[in-house]
Amino acid sequence: MRLTRRLFMLSTLAALPVGAQDRGQVTGLPLPRFVSLKAGSANVRRGPGLAHRIDWRFLHRGMPLRVVAEYENWRQVRDHEGMGGWVHFALLSGVRTVLVRGETVELKSDPAADAPVAAIAQGGAIARLDRCEAGWCRIEASGHGGWVLDRALWGTDSDLGA
Repeated sequence: MRLTRRLFMLSTLAALPVGAQDRGQVTGLPLPRFVSLKAGSANVRRGPGLAHRIDWRFLHRGMPLRVVAEYENWRQVRDHEGMGGWVHFALLSGVRTVLVRGETVELKSDPAADAPVAAIAQGGAIARLDRCEAGWCRIEASGHGGWVLDRALWGTDSDLGA
């Protein structure tokens, strides 16, 4: 039994993607890329499969996550703190969200530093990402929206290399 389990684990690890690649082997989508947590909670496993130990849970619906690898129905993800593991693909959504960095961030009515403030977002808030252009991102949360510098957010394309 012990030898069989070890051989299974070794063959599983050998099949996992090594290093960065341009496209996922399963979906053909870019790697890395951002997704969001579809479920209210998701088990984060040590490896891709139900046989692997659950290390913790993500508990915030909409939380942005970076997909760094794919294996069958599993996606290896990382959060804004670099913590992660393997999550079943059914618990993830392609809807783009971002996490507000810092204590508070002003949402501007236009993508300009001197534009009027439309709203203020608290640090740690999760917002839906509409689009980004020229270093500014349009976000919306709780019925309020505005433009924010992309460096004030985690989950934008500028974070993909980090």
